[in-house]
Amino acid sequence: MYDLLAGLSVIEASSFVASPTAGLYCAQMGAEVIRVDQVGGGPDFRRWPVTTTNDSLYWENLNRAKKSVALDLGRAEGRELLQALVRATGQFVTNFPVGGFLSHEILSEGRPDLITVRVMGWADGSPALDYTVNNSVGYPMLTGAGPDPVNHVLPAWDLLTGAYAAFALLAAIQRRSTTGEGGEVRLPLSDVAIGTVANLGGVAEMLYSGANRPRLGNAVYGLFGRDFVTRDGQRTMIVVVTPRQWANLVSALGLGDAIAAVETAHGVSFAADDGLRFTHRDALYPLFEAAIAGRDHADLAAAFDAGGIVHSPYRTMYEAVHDPALVAENPIFGAADNPSGFAYPAAGAFATLPQQERRPPAPAPRNGAHSEEILSERLSLSSGEIARLIDAGIVGVATLEK
Repeated sequence: MYDLLAGLSVIEASSFVASPTAGLYCAQMGAEVIRVDQVGGGPDFRRWPVTTTNDSLYWENLNRAKKSVALDLGRAEGRELLQALVRATGQFVTNFPVGGFLSHEILSEGRPDLITVRVMGWADGSPALDYTVNNSVGYPMLTGAGPDPVNHVLPAWDLLTGAYAAFALLAAIQRRSTTGEGGEVRLPLSDVAIGTVANLGGVAEMLYSGANRPRLGNAVYGLFGRDFVTRDGQRTMIVVVTPRQWANLVSALGLGDAIAAVETAHGVSFAADDGLRFTHRDALYPLFEAAIAGRDHADLAAAFDAGGIVHSPYRTMYEAVHDPALVAENPIFGAADNPSGFAYPAAGAFATLPQQERRPPAPAPRNGAHSEEILSERLSLSSGEIARLIDAGIVGVATLEK
């Protein structure tokens, strides 16, 4: 699994979340991903969270398993070196704006089979961020109880776009293998967002209903699912998706007679219909609130687990990180020699292949750690020429200094 992309090399010139995520996923599957940054670090090099020595924990985790070349992209010679690296490698992932010295038209001169994957904000090339794209497609006006919009913390569109960019790169490589043709793949966050809305039925729903969906707080749209509080004060989420789970939930809480009475009053059967449970949620919720409020969480959790009922207590991220099942005992995590010097569990590839030993997570590179290696191997520059570039400040190399 971890060598599935062995032999593939990708130049990445990017920052923030979406584009670096594409490179990260490729690197974790065995590709050689060479990240090219400004000497001293790009605009995301110190992005929070940071340590007391101002090392970005964000940066060193989004850039694991990559190599680093540092160039002064403010100077013509530095830009030309990046262009030469892209042409020599043949695969390029970036979120630099359309046009300029990294336009596909310029980069593909002399390299017609070049594949460029360009992550964008809006399809017209104007800038956007996850947080503004999310607002534009309406999710903050669905999140929470209202009336004010609620932004979610997770940069979902960045992460989806990054994963889709890695997929699009491999799709373009497959096309090239059969046609010999390269090309530029453009992937706007805005299209990923509104396209996902459409894939989940949202576009059709709005046009069919002619209205916005009501704000539901922590309730799950179209299902019986909501947060409840146990006798010992633990807030827990319960979601029912199958008839068996519904029957087992009702049985575990001793609500058979009460549910039957609601069914009789409304002339319905909840046994096999998600929609009816959702439609009549106002009649059902009080019954479940009372039953759950009369039991301690540990007691309920054991009963729910025995019945295959999907549930989870709410907890902080700090608590989640200290859950051995999620982190300490989870085989996706391992040790790595982090540039920050802070030792902590690092995530490797999420997917696994049966009977293949996991590769330990690789560290992120220091800025410019592989500049000499890559310039020598890819561009056949002599040691003397590389030394000149370093002395001139056009090429940066790694240093232990913070």
